[in-house]
Amino acid sequence: MAPIPPESVEELRTSGNQSFRNGQFAEAATLYSRALRMLQEQGSSDPEKESVLYSNRAACHLKDGNCVDCIKDCTSALALVPFSMKPLLRRASAYEALEKYPLAYVDYVTVLQIDDSVTSALEGSSRMTRTLMDSFGPEWRLKLPSIPLVPVSSQKRWECLPLENHKETSKSKSKETTSAKSRVPSAGDVERARALKEEGNELVKKGNHKQAIEKYSESLWFSNLESATYSNRALCHLELKQYQEAVKDCTEALRLDGKNVKAFYRRAQAYKALKGLPDARREMRAQEFRCGGHHLFPQCMFISCLPAVGTG
Repeated sequence: MAPIPPESVEELRTSGNQSFRNGQFAEAATLYSRALRMLQEQGSSDPEKESVLYSNRAACHLKDGNCVDCIKDCTSALALVPFSMKPLLRRASAYEALEKYPLAYVDYVTVLQIDDSVTSALEGSSRMTRTLMDSFGPEWRLKLPSIPLVPVSSQKRWECLPLENHKETSKSKSKETTSAKSRVPSAGDVERARALKEEGNELVKKGNHKQAIEKYSESLWFSNLESATYSNRALCHLELKQYQEAVKDCTEALRLDGKNVKAFYRRAQAYKALKGLPDARREMRAQEFRCGGHHLFPQCMFISCLPAVGTG
């Protein structure tokens, strides 16, 4: 007896997902197309569901090497739900495959505004940076289309998604840390890291802390050996009230340079904001031990006055 064909949008989507997992990408794309037609014929106003179907079909096109249709479907998905990470990443991959590097760069760094720990976006933006620098030289950024600023609402929407939606990101963080620590930067990498760090510093001066985080993250992908880059990124996290991220960056900065005074200050501020006053006092005691008679030490005695400004 032949299996009963799926009759609802959800059944079609589930069948499409199974076909995709089995490597049957053309069949999956057909099922997603049927689900889209059914959803549209029903006149349902469910942009989230429709966006997911476009994004899933885009993944099938990408697997089959049909980058043009992948881009079209990703663009449709993003029109329904702007700043969704999966269609942004899939469109970036398709642009890269078509050698449309400026457009790929824009999508990768847009993802980094939403979550600056996504490895595929970090690696993609770094690849595009190298390619664009090689193609256009130091003025390569002038060749870029405008990079959209991701609204806080979209960032919060991603943070509030169920835990399973973050599993891939968690794996990416682990992979990124392992990869970065094991890679020895070349002289060219160190120079690119320095240039990106300076770009981050300029953005901080202009108050563009979100974009500065992006630059510091790119810099650290090229070379993760400079303590000041971590403490500078921590400053941005403080300004954006991302206190746990600030603690992590300061801790890494101090692992690289145990005398990084700014990292001590900023970590103490983060602890204070997280209501970790015992931890903040421990930071002050540690700083007293390291600073001795240093002229900055009196500032440590008043944790509420610790300076948060200035980049290294």
